[in-house]
Amino acid sequence: MRTIHVAGTCDTKGEEIAYLRDLILARGQAVTVVDLGTRAPTIRPDISARDVAACHPDGADAVLGGTDRGKAVTAMGQAFAAWCSANADRISGIIAVGGGGGTSIACSGMRELPYGIPKLMVSTLASGDTAPYVGTSDITMVPSVTDIAGLNRLSRVILSNAAHALIGAATAPRPAADTDRPAIGLTMFGVTTPCVTAISDQLRDRFDCLVFHATGTGGRAMERLLDQGVLSGLIDITTTEIADLLFGGVLPARPDRLDVVARTGAPWVGSVGALDMVNFWAPPTVPDRYLDRLFYHHNPNVTLMRTTPEENTQIGRWIGDKLNACPGPVRLLIPELGVSALDIAGGAFWHPEADAALFNALKDTIRDPTRLVFLPHHINDPAFAKVAADTFLTLMRP
Repeated sequence: MRTIHVAGTCDTKGEEIAYLRDLILARGQAVTVVDLGTRAPTIRPDISARDVAACHPDGADAVLGGTDRGKAVTAMGQAFAAWCSANADRISGIIAVGGGGGTSIACSGMRELPYGIPKLMVSTLASGDTAPYVGTSDITMVPSVTDIAGLNRLSRVILSNAAHALIGAATAPRPAADTDRPAIGLTMFGVTTPCVTAISDQLRDRFDCLVFHATGTGGRAMERLLDQGVLSGLIDITTTEIADLLFGGVLPARPDRLDVVARTGAPWVGSVGALDMVNFWAPPTVPDRYLDRLFYHHNPNVTLMRTTPEENTQIGRWIGDKLNACPGPVRLLIPELGVSALDIAGGAFWHPEADAALFNALKDTIRDPTRLVFLPHHINDPAFAKVAADTFLTLMRP
């Protein structure tokens, strides 16, 4: 039977965990308490820390047998990730509470749960940079405001709100899944929105189009779903995350970007969308080595740097090598009149020489010339979107 799970370190957060448990029980919901601590608990859990630790690849003693807290936290996180993977079908929703160590452990497990299972993390870290904790998952981070060090007039309200939010999500009717059409993934940025919107409009009657914001995590989430078999193919128009990976931007892909396409052999239609830019936050965050470069201030918190011909050559070789490893149906579409809304005649990033360097590197690197399609259009031209949609249909047909 699926139950709501409450997770945390019962040795240090027992009072808060018990409070969450009792709130959920009072609403008539079954609860399973999971201990993620490494010392004797102050409340009685349903799943002991040793039960969780036993899921570590090296056994429970690798988690509970040492005195180094940092190593214990890391090991318990690995164990809880394995435990969640093995027990996902028992979880209707999960809420966890923790400080630094507890947040790391709990999120390590919650990230392994399927999308759609409600996940709330009440944390002292929730108002900072949560990317390392959330990753590509759908964890909801709830700021605890006060430290998690015993109940008080404010923490009771915060925990109550979180518990009832989870109950609502876990008990609400689930939307009917659209299983009549296969799902596909598309990557988009603000500067490629007209293109991707037009492609989606042309394919929506045949496919469930899932559009991912190309912010690093967006690309990883899309590729994770392809790896899980949720997506049937990709229209990877906006590969800008690769520029951030290679040149220190703040929205980078990981080095394994595109490896899942090679691994699965899935149909892939891609382009070079927004490879004219590297992303940084507010101007003071730009590294000193780039201060003499061409910038576009998208908003007060986002600064875009134009890529150079030399950088575009490196990007082209990187993408070309990745596509050479792909055994499946692959097409890379080249918009000869510009790769983003800024890279257009008269635009802030219009730089034909830089684009030519990118295109030539791709042409020189990709071994199968039939995989590379040059089009006399700008990336946001409706004609480019039509070719992309038609090409994808052709690759999907077999």
